[in-house]
Amino acid sequence: MVKVTYSLHEATVRQIRRMADLLGMAQSHVVREAVADYAARKDRLSERERLRLLAVLDRLRDAPVTRSEQSVDAEIRAVRAARRHGGRSGPTP
Repeated sequence: MVKVTYSLHEATVRQIRRMADLLGMAQSHVVREAVADYAARKDRLSERERLRLLAVLDRLRDAPVTRSEQSVDAEIRAVRAARRHGGRSGPTP
């Protein structure tokens, strides 16, 4: 283990001490678990961001259709063919 020194707000230190007493573990263990928990959640969206992205998806779903299904299918076929042959040569109509 590596010994380090950090400066923390008094309120944070009180919370660490209170949790250590409550859980019957060392303060350093509380900090390790808190950092591990934070790291595990870091890649997850916050509730606010999740709701924002859902609103974007709702707007996309409700947007009027601007192209025919045949046009979309043709572009998808063109992209797939281009991928097999090293990339597109120009814009798709």
